[in-house]
Amino acid sequence: MPATRLWIKNPLALFTANDLHAPGGLVVENGVIAELLDAGQAPARPVDQTFDAREHVVLPGLINTHHHFYQTLTRAWAPVVNQPLFPWLKTLYPVWARLTPEKLEVASKVALAELLLSGCTTAADHHYLFPGGLENAIDVQVQAVRELGMRALLTRGSMSLGEADGGLPPQQTVQEAETILADSERLIGLYHERGDGAQVQIALAPCSPFSVTPEIMRASAELAEAHDVRLHTHLAETLDEEAFCLERFGLRTVDYLDSVGWLGPRTWLAHGIHFNAEEIARLGAAGTGICHCPSSNMRLASGICPTVELEEAGAPLGLGVDGSASNDGSNMILEARQALYLQRLRYGAERITPARALGWATRGSARLLGRDDIGELAVGKQADLALFRLDELRFSGSHDPLSALLLCGADRADRVMIGGRWRVIDGQVEGLDLPGLIAEHREAARTLIAG
Repeated sequence: MPATRLWIKNPLALFTANDLHAPGGLVVENGVIAELLDAGQAPARPVDQTFDAREHVVLPGLINTHHHFYQTLTRAWAPVVNQPLFPWLKTLYPVWARLTPEKLEVASKVALAELLLSGCTTAADHHYLFPGGLENAIDVQVQAVRELGMRALLTRGSMSLGEADGGLPPQQTVQEAETILADSERLIGLYHERGDGAQVQIALAPCSPFSVTPEIMRASAELAEAHDVRLHTHLAETLDEEAFCLERFGLRTVDYLDSVGWLGPRTWLAHGIHFNAEEIARLGAAGTGICHCPSSNMRLASGICPTVELEEAGAPLGLGVDGSASNDGSNMILEARQALYLQRLRYGAERITPARALGWATRGSARLLGRDDIGELAVGKQADLALFRLDELRFSGSHDPLSALLLCGADRADRVMIGGRWRVIDGQVEGLDLPGLIAEHREAARTLIAG
């Protein structure tokens, strides 16, 4: 059990993701942050334990707001290495259709462990594949999240528009609307936790305009409203998608979103690249959030998300690693670095600072998931922390610790705390047989490709 009162003392640097400062560190009590301390300040009451953080940079736990855990099984697969989104999907769909509960379980554990080691404490996953035998995919993922001790917003994705009806996915990967909605309701009732400190939450996530019908979009929005859960989908990722919406619906992507009842603060969108100025203003006015996925967008040559315009319009903005077959990793601190660099190409060095990129990965991402108990360091927030050391060769000669995390390429946390419990100690996930997991995952990946 964690100490009742723990002082994480005198960090090398500390990023709060807000206007607060705590050079003396912070006190964790019963899983939440009880005090922020100034330089030389002692805790208001005695502590049971002290952790000397003089060699650590302390961040709020990073928050990943878009992923596809199952895709860790198809990383760097030669036939899709040089393909853009639509051909990439068409080539991979038949492979993914062979997914089994056992393969999903090991893929999810690998994704979660990789995220955890990168300083990520909360992850949103978008799972939309439910071939025969995989009807309980989200249940499998819930178990993996609990085993790793992380927080997760698991989205019940769906595909209902197959090739036979003009969509992209093969028929064996699509489901009937009644099945999708019934399972969505079951999962909300069974797993969705509310309030501060929630570990597992459920959202509804029809996959994309080219893989679901408008009917399932509308019905999902109504169900989400009825049960007060969030909505998620891919939107405006590529020009191909924009052309599909114009041809099939006679609408651009944001008009389509509005037509099915999704333009509002309950919704967050993955990618959000191809918006015009009027669409950005509408998204901001509606409070609809955008998850920027820089590595995936570069990998598939999809484009660059207009982050600054979206934020200035009022749209919440966070970060996601996206699926591990379009990234091809699950590393949140590296994703913040990619966001910093990609967005500097668009907006210049002065406007896109390391603090801004880290803010997207923490407080911004928390807003996307509808949470105000995580993503920043302040009294009363959950004690979700990522601690990084700067003692490797890559950091030698660096001067500003916070900037060094991104500019020098930190890729692994030394310690990670979730709800006051250490889940990573000395760069290792507590209680995880990592070599055994890797061996099992490699075999699952091999057999999935082999068919």
